Amino acid sequence: MDFSDLIQTVLIYALPVLFAITVHEAAHGYAARHFGDNTAYMMGRVTLNPIKHIDPIGTILMPLLLYFATSGAFLFGYAKPVPVQFGRLRHPKRDMIWVALAGPASNFVQAVLWAVVLVVLVGTGMQERFFLEMARAGVLVNLVMWAFNLFPLPPLDGGRILVGLLPWKQAQLVSRIEPWGFFIVMGLVIAGVVGTLWLRPLMALGYSAINLLISPLTALLR
Repeated sequence: MDFSDLIQTVLIYALPVLFAITVHEAAHGYAARHFGDNTAYMMGRVTLNPIKHIDPIGTILMPLLLYFATSGAFLFGYAKPVPVQFGRLRHPKRDMIWVALAGPASNFVQAVLWAVVLVVLVGTGMQERFFLEMARAGVLVNLVMWAFNLFPLPPLDGGRILVGLLPWKQAQLVSRIEPWGFFIVMGLVIAGVVGTLWLRPLMALGYSAINLLISPLTALLR
């Protein structure tokens, strides 16, 4: 990929990625506040200002380095996690499920909205490749974030949901994984386990669900 193609790719993905991580993190903070923990709100993290959520290493440097190192074959990044003190929630074990679920749910909603944008652009005869590719990127980025964050291992959202759903004894056992969870997940990603056994099946399900949801609009614009 030459430099001009790289710049175009960055521009196509920039807006979808910024929206995806910003709304994801803000959703966690909003949900935590709703269920009784004002920590994120007091720290100014319940906001759609992307600067509040961008981590210089995880959001910018790491994805760029991986992009160049793997020629775009493997990308990974993260935003600054929204601080949540689960003990402050009104019903900690139950409410942590909703707080954790808020982030991936926001990404799925965004994927649907980007799909609607794409259908409208195509249905109205839009030929500008940049906007069409941005809408496709919006669907892809958000579905990846939705599926990846639902992986059932702490500290990912899916792991916190699992802890909230399990009985206390089993929940404590799973929660003890959290200090090493990031490294375990990265190992599984590099080994191809997460992509093959989790991301691809879940994203296929996500695409099918989105196609079903927007089918009335697609039929209307034909």
